[in-house]
Amino acid sequence: MIQHQFCTDILNRIDNLLAEGKEITIAIDGNSGSGKSTLAHDLSKIYDCNVFHMDDFFLRPEQKTVKRIQEVGGNVDYERFKHEVLDKLKKNQEFKYQIYDCSQGRLTDYIKVSPKGLNIVEGVYSMHPTLRHYYDLKIFLCIDAETQSQRILERSGKYMLQRFLNEWIPLENEYFSKMRISEICDLVITCS
Repeated sequence: MIQHQFCTDILNRIDNLLAEGKEITIAIDGNSGSGKSTLAHDLSKIYDCNVFHMDDFFLRPEQKTVKRIQEVGGNVDYERFKHEVLDKLKKNQEFKYQIYDCSQGRLTDYIKVSPKGLNIVEGVYSMHPTLRHYYDLKIFLCIDAETQSQRILERSGKYMLQRFLNEWIPLENEYFSKMRISEICDLVITCS
């Protein structure tokens, strides 16, 4: 089950929000390799919930303009995520959205979503300013650089580690810093 410190606090906060009797949406943002997907997966074993992955909403090749890539937090299709997921959740009815497959460079499968009392959004850029007001609970997971590199190496291999170090981590860090992501969160958890 959940191995994160503060897990009791997370569960208590979710339980208190659910006790209010309304549908809630939480976001888990943070450093690559910090355990966002794992935390979302562990929570899905405890609660009947929907889990959405920001990795399914990275920009398609035709969207990667110079202007967009230079935009802080702009390498994720936050507009599509807002329109296809967050706006639809508010309607409390079934919907579907299409996932982006980075290895194929295109939109692929459709995911069908049924209304549930709890929705979890996990991934870097989930708290982009255009999205953050949709969330009832905001969690930030952080990790030190050495542990982060080790986890990414174990998970993805040497080649992908270099891509993370040279491309994606600098973009993430700029987003965290300039948009003050950890400061707007309800919980900040340091992972080890």
